[in-house]
Amino acid sequence: MQEIETARLYLRQFTPDDLDELYRIYSDSEVMKYLSEGVRNREETAADLFQIIADWEKHAFGLWAVVNKQNNQLIGDGGLRFLSKTPEVEVGYVLAKAYWGKGLASEVAAASIKYGFEVLNLEKIIAVADAENIASRRVMEKRGMKYQYNFDAPDRDRVYYSIARLSYFIWKETQPKCL
Repeated sequence: MQEIETARLYLRQFTPDDLDELYRIYSDSEVMKYLSEGVRNREETAADLFQIIADWEKHAFGLWAVVNKQNNQLIGDGGLRFLSKTPEVEVGYVLAKAYWGKGLASEVAAASIKYGFEVLNLEKIIAVADAENIASRRVMEKRGMKYQYNFDAPDRDRVYYSIARLSYFIWKETQPKCL
């Protein structure tokens, strides 16, 4: 099993036992506001969970269960996955509302991007967000990703960010060594 430890989080692969905690997060309308899937019921969450597990088996990467070190509670998901119907690898993160505004999404994104370039040897990582999701856009920019363009998705305006492998390593050298 792949696992990553950050300053405040454990990123580990999901198991079927995570369903109840993941459903608690995915059923919150504020958490899911900017996500195209929207609020998930228990059956949809179960299908999502099993897809996450299958992605790891198929691609050797995917979304991690994000676990708070302080209380060992599952607080969200985050990691890398293929952007729907494309060969592009996207970094993403979803956190329970109680954990917003603490820099944890940035911590998840940093670990995921590092894993993508330094372990998986990807050439590029992208991120897509609702154009109105300023917090998510700030996370992308803090991680060295650059805005590329806006595009229309069904019933919402989206933004596309990316970072290339070489740009990541150049960006990384300019950051404080505590990252």
